[in-house]
Amino acid sequence: MIAYLHGKVKFLLADSCILDVHGVGYKIFLDVQSRQNLTLDAEAQFFIHTAVADNAINLYGLSDRAAFDLFELLLNVSGIGAKSALAIVSKISPDEFARAVSAQDVKALTRLPGVGKKSAERILLELKDKVQPTTSQASAQIQSSAQDEAEEALEALGYTDAEISAVFKNASPDLSTEQLIKFALKELNRLGR
Repeated sequence: MIAYLHGKVKFLLADSCILDVHGVGYKIFLDVQSRQNLTLDAEAQFFIHTAVADNAINLYGLSDRAAFDLFELLLNVSGIGAKSALAIVSKISPDEFARAVSAQDVKALTRLPGVGKKSAERILLELKDKVQPTTSQASAQIQSSAQDEAEEALEALGYTDAEISAVFKNASPDLSTEQLIKFALKELNRLGR
């Protein structure tokens, strides 16, 4: 099985390239990002998934390791083949995908090509324990939630979005909802609002 290829780009096609590796041309189906970054006669390297079917052996390549890991993870979901996984990876970053799975966000997944509601639910069910947001993603989600709640409270008190946004730019990123509200009220009072 081929797992990695490094060579020179000889031909560029709409969804693939032909990579010359020591005189042998390999046709590799690519994600959008990998394909966009290629130029003729330039060296390139790809993590490769080899898909063996009854009548063909197809190579799927991604230049980014995190995207490749997501691609291979998607192949473990029933009903998702290599072409579908490649299309999904072309439209969402691994970080965004992890956030969507962590939040059980069906809508975010149904925006992806070839993913309907049932497929999205299957992805969430089968990958919920296999995809975890990084620590920075998790803290960003918590902070975003605290800020959203604080914004709602301040809007209920009659403050405008512009005033709230201006004050939150100076807030510490690790404040709780209550601390954000206290900080914002203090700043707004100081500014004479």
